[in-house]
Amino acid sequence: MPFRKVVAACAVWLTAGVTQAADEVVVYSSRIDELIKPVFDAYTQQTGVSVKFITDKEAPLMARIKAEGANTPADLLITVDAGNLWQAEQMGILQPMQSAIIDQNIPSQYRSSTGRWTGLTLRARTVAYAPDRVSEDELSTYEALAGPEWEGRLCLRTAKKVYNQSLTATLIEAHGAAKTEEILAGWVRNLSTTVFPDDNAVLQAIDAGQCDVGIVNTYYYGRMHKQNPDLGVKLFWPNQDDRGVHVNLSGVGLTQHAPHPEAAKALVEWMTGPDAQALFAGINQEYPANPSVPASAEVASWGQFKADTIPVEVAGRRQAEAIKMMDRVGWN
Repeated sequence: MPFRKVVAACAVWLTAGVTQAADEVVVYSSRIDELIKPVFDAYTQQTGVSVKFITDKEAPLMARIKAEGANTPADLLITVDAGNLWQAEQMGILQPMQSAIIDQNIPSQYRSSTGRWTGLTLRARTVAYAPDRVSEDELSTYEALAGPEWEGRLCLRTAKKVYNQSLTATLIEAHGAAKTEEILAGWVRNLSTTVFPDDNAVLQAIDAGQCDVGIVNTYYYGRMHKQNPDLGVKLFWPNQDDRGVHVNLSGVGLTQHAPHPEAAKALVEWMTGPDAQALFAGINQEYPANPSVPASAEVASWGQFKADTIPVEVAGRRQAEAIKMMDRVGWN
């Protein structure tokens, strides 16, 4: 499957038969150029190690690594959502990356239990609401949005995207299948309109009065609010009296046949440290995965919250179950 974007600097090493230099790392990334290039440029400036990368959607990138096998030029895979990282692990395209530095920098709930990937940045999938139509006192939990008081007032993104699949997976882990299916059915009953293709559309619908509440990733809100400070939408942190807000991540794994595993590990160790964490998270209005690094001023202004402590790899382990359940309740 052809890549949508190929960075010009990568043209040489993509040519058959060319050997990688020992002082470079090659990254396949589903995160777009403008989010990762400043981070890699900073690393090169500090260390002299060149970071070459290509970007595409996660599915073709993982398929490419699988097809390339032992001949892959890729040292690292960067992608979003623990569900995708878990899938890469199940495909056999990642290997364990043992590092005391990474283990110290990133909490265990944001790392693979097998050591095959680690989180880099975090995003909360939380409740967005219209403050002119909804009081914070009316809001409490994800589960409560299935109640009759929200009939015709809820907006959701499509179930075909991994973010909602991961949220559903963690609900199954917390409540069991039967209870979670009741919750999802209630959400579907309460929809004000058909599901939207992305979180931006959910936020726009709330702002326009199509619905009063929705569930979105925080960085979508951050981008939109930065462009429009008068956006008529606020964030609410649900489940603060029980398990906490659902948090997911972007992360990185070492490929099974990485040509330069030690150089790649050194890059990941640096990316989990203070300078890179602040830079990487700040660019996309995300939270650093390293808890010792503060969020940007914009992100911090949204307020603090208690995060769910369920290990994020549950999102992958229960993904198939979640997809089937969403289909059964008519969440398209």
